[in-house]
Amino acid sequence: MSEFTQTEMTHALRDAGYRLTQPRRAILQVLEENEAGLTAEDMHRRGKTLCPKLGLVTVYRTLELLGELGLVRRVHSEQRCHSYVSAGDGHHHLICQVCHRVIEFPCAGLDELLQSVSVRTGYVITGHLLELTGLCPECSAIREQRAGPEEETQ
Repeated sequence: MSEFTQTEMTHALRDAGYRLTQPRRAILQVLEENEAGLTAEDMHRRGKTLCPKLGLVTVYRTLELLGELGLVRRVHSEQRCHSYVSAGDGHHHLICQVCHRVIEFPCAGLDELLQSVSVRTGYVITGHLLELTGLCPECSAIREQRAGPEEETQ
């Protein structure tokens, strides 16, 4: 389940009839270069190094447009309420609580669970979003190194 590349997002914008302005290019580049979920403010700060005239309102509008086109997803985390990541095929995310890296993962068996919930509750389920939080392998390894042998024996 790969994320959309900058090139793929560029084609999708053009195919939908939107211009590819310098500010939009900057936002697409920032999205592609970062694995962590970024807030609009983070994208604005990073994007200004690529396009000094980039405004925060433009970032929000572009993220809204990219979301409507299914190119980015809004994710939540404990520390950073709304972050955005390049979308991929799924709606299932693992979010590292330390470095804020966001990855999509396949979720076999979810269709059966959704059908079961629908039958039991009477709801017509039209969508879902699954986010799991924890530590990525790198942050977990760092935490284990810092813990040291004395904490392991306690």
